[in-house]
Amino acid sequence: MSAPMPSGVAICAVSEVAEGQRKLVFVEGRSVVVFRIEGQWRAIENSCPHNGASLAGGRLDGAVLSCPAHGLRFDLRTGRAVGGGHLCLGLLPTQVIDGQLVLTNVAAE
Repeated sequence: MSAPMPSGVAICAVSEVAEGQRKLVFVEGRSVVVFRIEGQWRAIENSCPHNGASLAGGRLDGAVLSCPAHGLRFDLRTGRAVGGGHLCLGLLPTQVIDGQLVLTNVAAE
């Protein structure tokens, strides 16, 4: 008996996003940015926790994403603000299934 497939939504083919790059997608009414960083996939809500600014066009330096509005920097590996503080990105769980990046456990807000 095979293990059950996780519930989720396929958001793009893994071939669509090169290492060190990103892609903006819309999933069930939510704006999400996916990144391929250090061989890993990261997906975040496209909203800075500081003031809601779009993060899709932020500067990416390795695994650190800068908010284009106020310059806050976030480590995409942990979601936490660089240098401390209480702000944290909304990291979303992903899984690669049959060449597709799948956003798992998607729940409408």
